[in-house]
Amino acid sequence: MKDVLVDKGVSFGRKDLVFIAGPCVIESREMALDLAKRLTALSKKLKVPYIFKASFDKANRTSVDSFRGPGLEKGLEILAEIRATFDVPVLTDIHEPWQAKPVAEVCDVLQIPAFLARQTDLVVAAGETGAVINVKKGQFMAPEDMAQVVKKIESTGNRRIVLCDRGTSFGYRNLVVDMRSLPIMRELGYPVVMDVTHAVQRPGGLGTGSGGDGKYAPLIARAAVATGSVDGVFMETHVNPAVAKSDAANAIKFAEVEKLWKTLVQINGIVR
Repeated sequence: MKDVLVDKGVSFGRKDLVFIAGPCVIESREMALDLAKRLTALSKKLKVPYIFKASFDKANRTSVDSFRGPGLEKGLEILAEIRATFDVPVLTDIHEPWQAKPVAEVCDVLQIPAFLARQTDLVVAAGETGAVINVKKGQFMAPEDMAQVVKKIESTGNRRIVLCDRGTSFGYRNLVVDMRSLPIMRELGYPVVMDVTHAVQRPGGLGTGSGGDGKYAPLIARAAVATGSVDGVFMETHVNPAVAKSDAANAIKFAEVEKLWKTLVQINGIVR
């Protein structure tokens, strides 16, 4: 198993769980900085490795009318401010190859969305930056299929790869999590992360947006860590999920994060 060093003392592939958390999308500078402040303070209190995550653009929203975020330029300004102010690594997703280079100049981790995991040009462009690449397994893909995604990134000489599961399509507008996917992907030689909030999403379930069952996200998190095959846990959180501008149905309320992180650390200590 390869260790994948991020920055700020954060590394995937060791015994400690890495927590990746933040809002689905940057709703405003003030909102993002406030949540980053809360989460970094919590990570220091619990002494757990942490990466702040947020999207500058949600390019795959269900409806053309859905809120997408501040865009690349303004979004990167906010992420850079968070990184410098709180001395924390940051992660964001990219959707087009041309975005890889400017995003890598600000962010420590580039994320490939699940819908785009097989987009060769995007994956290769991300790999060429030399940044850590977190690739989400497509909902339509078997875990074994990620071997070809890994080869695409490795073709650039980049071995700073993390693989992420976010559930698998099960009929229409539903996802299930096959826990076997976690050890299968880990056998590819790279650390694995479980995205626990998107795993309980119901894609397009609201007609003009995605619904979900956020109350089950902590259950998915506990079960995934208990497999002993995850190196990190990805979750979206919000001070008030009910008013979140994206993934409101899935986000974990910030007030509940501390208890969940403590539980996951305890489980990880037993199985790892």
